[in-house]
Amino acid sequence: MSGKIRKVVVARELLPAGEQLLQDHFDVHSGGLGAGRSELLELVPGASAIVADPTVPIDAQVLAAAGEGLELIANFAVGYDNVDREACRRAGVLLTNTPGVLTNATAELALGLTLAAARQIPSAELNLREGLWSGWNPSDYRGIELSGATVGVVGMGRIGLRYAQLMAGFAGDLLYTSRSVKSEVEQRFAARRVSLEVLLRESDVISLHLAAATENHHLIDREAIAMMKPGAILVNTGRGSQVDADALASALHENRLGAAGLDVFENEPGVPESLKDAPRAVLTPHIGSATFRARDAMAELVAKNVISVLDGNGPLTPVSPA
Repeated sequence: MSGKIRKVVVARELLPAGEQLLQDHFDVHSGGLGAGRSELLELVPGASAIVADPTVPIDAQVLAAAGEGLELIANFAVGYDNVDREACRRAGVLLTNTPGVLTNATAELALGLTLAAARQIPSAELNLREGLWSGWNPSDYRGIELSGATVGVVGMGRIGLRYAQLMAGFAGDLLYTSRSVKSEVEQRFAARRVSLEVLLRESDVISLHLAAATENHHLIDREAIAMMKPGAILVNTGRGSQVDADALASALHENRLGAAGLDVFENEPGVPESLKDAPRAVLTPHIGSATFRARDAMAELVAKNVISVLDGNGPLTPVSPA
């Protein structure tokens, strides 16, 4: 049942599109953007649901602090690396995320990173702003043309598929890796499902769209980078842990890769200095879903999951137990 008597804790902050829905149904307590671990542990006792985000670790200690009345962890993200699913399973606590509503936003950012990396847009703009541009020079700021490029999509889920659609106008050949055949993308874009090794060896652009999984840790390491074409572009809007940052930085410094566009990093908000110093690396602060439409839709879906579960109707977008 819903009603003000039920306590819902927002670990940090939820946008008004979701928070107002929760306040209309529950007694909502928010930690604020500055809330840390100790504040969360003080806030959660008696909660029926906790709204988390990728920066908030949810583990057995948090679940125990909340107490036996806790029914749901509603994650304000499509990923859920921050949540101990096994601990949730043991405690009988449901977990939801926000898939689907951020597909376009994230795929569009991946496209933007691809273009920015290929044409070295950030460094060219910085030179202009700092007064280092001395006029037209035919050898300056030369980048990589994408027309006719072989594009490799690693992970053909919702976001990978949308990225493939956006890149189809550029791509000569479209390659992808996936656990299963994706008939739609093969029929529409003559895409080929190949092994990761083949994709790395043949692609001019490689874009990562994989979920978090142990087997994907440092999927792109020194060995994988050595398989790539000289001058290839690597784009990552999936999970930072899937790329060995030092290996990538070395490849850029040594001109073995053409460029990289990264929106995610292994130990956020920390970003390795090796990447910050690497040439032709376009770096953005995990803004894949940061559009007005996507973030509002995410917040609303978080709230609707909480309402549905606490009303006894079950989750709208459940995450499978560990």
